[in-house]
Amino acid sequence: MQGGSSTMANVELNKKKKIVILFLLITFAFAVFALVMAGKALGERHTPRLYTSGTTKAMRGSLISADGFHIATTRKLYKATVNTRNIDPDKKELFVQLFSIYSGIPDKKIRQKLGKRRGNVVLSYDISPKRAQYLKSLAFELRRLGIFVEYETPSGDTILHGLNVVESGEARVYPYGDLLTPLIGYPRKFEEDGYTRNRGIKGLEKQFDDSLQARRNGYTYAPRDANNYKRLTKESLFTPPLDGYDLQLTIPVTLQIRVERIADAMKAYLDAEEIMVVIMRSDDGEVLSLASSNRFLPTQIKKSDYSALNTGALEYSFEPGSVLKPLVFSILLEHGKVNPFDIVNGHGGRFRMGRKVITDEHKFNWISAENVIVHSSNIGIAQLAQKLEGDEFAEGLRNFGLTRPTGMEFPYEKRGVLPSIRQLNAEIYKATTAYGYGLRVDLMQLIKAYNVFNNGGKAVTPIVANKLIDPATGETIALETDDPVQVLTPATAARMKKILIKTVREGTGTGTITPGLELGGKTGTAHIAEGGHYVNQYNTSFLGFANDTQGHRYTIGVTVIKPKKYHFASLTAVAVNKKVIDMMVREGYLVPDANTAAEEVAISAKH
Repeated sequence: MQGGSSTMANVELNKKKKIVILFLLITFAFAVFALVMAGKALGERHTPRLYTSGTTKAMRGSLISADGFHIATTRKLYKATVNTRNIDPDKKELFVQLFSIYSGIPDKKIRQKLGKRRGNVVLSYDISPKRAQYLKSLAFELRRLGIFVEYETPSGDTILHGLNVVESGEARVYPYGDLLTPLIGYPRKFEEDGYTRNRGIKGLEKQFDDSLQARRNGYTYAPRDANNYKRLTKESLFTPPLDGYDLQLTIPVTLQIRVERIADAMKAYLDAEEIMVVIMRSDDGEVLSLASSNRFLPTQIKKSDYSALNTGALEYSFEPGSVLKPLVFSILLEHGKVNPFDIVNGHGGRFRMGRKVITDEHKFNWISAENVIVHSSNIGIAQLAQKLEGDEFAEGLRNFGLTRPTGMEFPYEKRGVLPSIRQLNAEIYKATTAYGYGLRVDLMQLIKAYNVFNNGGKAVTPIVANKLIDPATGETIALETDDPVQVLTPATAARMKKILIKTVREGTGTGTITPGLELGGKTGTAHIAEGGHYVNQYNTSFLGFANDTQGHRYTIGVTVIKPKKYHFASLTAVAVNKKVIDMMVREGYLVPDANTAAEEVAISAKH
């Protein structure tokens, strides 16, 4: 009996041990569970973020014409990427066809991109905002159609990426093609933190690059919903983007188009290398047209365009020929060294000065001093120029703006070249410079100089842009302009104006006569020097003014480079000028006086 009792006692003890061990195991497991839960509760939690943030890129400002057209603007660029491993091979062709439809990219090009490599592929860097919205809608549809499948990485992770469409940069857009080039210039792309921006390289894009550049990107910090979309609430932070300033030009598109058409047609007719035309309002210097027959597409510059990238009116310097004679004559008048009615010996059209023989196209024996300008006598102006001292000659031409920047602040503007004062004290240099050889100028310098005759003796700075506009607020910032400079006395300017009017009526500029308008100007035909000697090629110019009784006053300049059909300015530059004047009358920029026109027609009929 005692043995049985002992056995029962051992069984009870074993049961108690097992219960204790089980209890300890349960307690340990509970403790581990509690520690894990506490760790998760107290540690970093990888829960979805309750807030989201984003950046809105600011854009480059626009160039806006005087009549309100955007001739250069900016649009955002988007890129589309896809991981080829995520495309179901059985539905690859469906993806190609749908992406082609929504993006406008040929399906052949898409297949080529997808076939070049496995992994992430950029299907396009140049997607417009409108196309980007289409493709974002397509991305959801592709998921619904099961076109994308998961793939497993070597580490065992599964990845599913769909079609991604993200903002990648900005593109410069020129809605009117080559209009106003090369004046507006062109930009070049650069990367800013992986975002494509544009920087001005030539023309207005370069000159006003700092003002056009984006000022500040926008920033948003806001609560998000389950789909990770921002919810704008009182807790949101929002800083709007500040785009670059827009630049307002003085040039209307409607006029510029017509002037460019004239330049294009006359270039073809005259078989010229280039034709340049400038129209400037005489009182304030606002340029209404700066046109060239040689233009380019800023977004598609080809090697053949290289010669057209420079703004010829500011960057092409040349010997001006006889258009310089009125400037020299006005300096003589200003110093009291000539009277318009003085008599000058024309030497029958041939005159030896030292070792040089000077000739005239039209032969004269005796001619009045003012008719030296009217009939463009090289012999006459060569003799009259001898009355000037070298420093008077040089200072007078510089006062007109020759060899000095026009004040337009273009980075590549040519200043031109004048003979030194020592040279201008020499007889031959005085003579040749007086009829426009041995010095170099550009068309805009001549425009500024001739404007003095039509503006009471005052020089104004030519202006092609007059204000900056904040696109966010519409507020404007006027661009600073130089004060007018009195170059000639009003009396001298008035006398020169009469002489230039007479030149159009009786001299070398008769081809531009338009009844009812006050027109004046001077022609210039100059041999071109190449390789140190003059060749049988010419530049021709006509510089002058056109006024009406309504208060419209314009200074107009035309330069024709290397015309082959004719080489006289009276048949080339004057012909271009006449077409420009006629167009300005049709468009209402000039209004001929009916009574004056009738009188002029009657007088012309009598002769």
